[in-house]
Amino acid sequence: MDKIRRNERMTAMMRLLVGSPNRIFTLSNFCNMFGSAKSTMSEDVDLLREVCREFDLGEVETVTGAAGGVRYRPAVSREKAREYIAELCGRLSGTERVLPGGFLYYSDILSTPDTVNRMGEIIATEYYDCAPDFVLTMETKGIPVAFSTAHALGVPLVIARHSSKAYEGSAVNINYVSGSGNIEMMSLSRRAVRENQKALIVDDFLRGGGTARGMVELMREFNVEVTGMAFVMAAASPEKKKISGAKALMTLRVSDGEFPTAEVQPAEWLADPV
Repeated sequence: MDKIRRNERMTAMMRLLVGSPNRIFTLSNFCNMFGSAKSTMSEDVDLLREVCREFDLGEVETVTGAAGGVRYRPAVSREKAREYIAELCGRLSGTERVLPGGFLYYSDILSTPDTVNRMGEIIATEYYDCAPDFVLTMETKGIPVAFSTAHALGVPLVIARHSSKAYEGSAVNINYVSGSGNIEMMSLSRRAVRENQKALIVDDFLRGGGTARGMVELMREFNVEVTGMAFVMAAASPEKKKISGAKALMTLRVSDGEFPTAEVQPAEWLADPV
């Protein structure tokens, strides 16, 4: 095998790290792959770290300890996150997307890979320190963003359903009060999660908080700790939700009148310094 040049090594390393966020690659793994010494690989990692920091491309971290190595985290600064969400809010505001009942059409946004990937990275950046073991969502439009968040965190995605499925085995079923005031059912396979794990709840829309509260109660049945709740969008009304501590990327207000208008704004916490 011909000697591998540094630019080739670094390109391959970055591709592997970015393709598997939060996965720890040992230096020995890279040494065997490229036929290089650990000192050489350490220098390459330092260069990658500086490049990512210089161009705000995320974080390349060295993890110490017996199971240590190198990992990549797709971090997004608060400033860049707010700029991105503000641009998205501009596309969603106005009269064209308002639906009967004060709802907003944004399924096209939640079906665009680049958009949901960026939103997933923004959410993941806020919850790295919480170290969730999995991301939990409902079988709704929030699945793409929840999946992107799980990918950025390097953890599995768990989907709660409205009814149990035979092919998922025995399940835990609970009843909860939805945002519309109806009694609905939520189901999750007993094999999906384990006791004493940590969950991050991610969903597309927060109105009254009924569904989110149902997911919290469902996790309580599994003895799982909910470390955070994140949403793509939250309705400004009602102001008091059935849950607390949730973070939404955007806030929606719909004006009354002959031609209802949607006012979508970035969440206030995006303007706060870290």
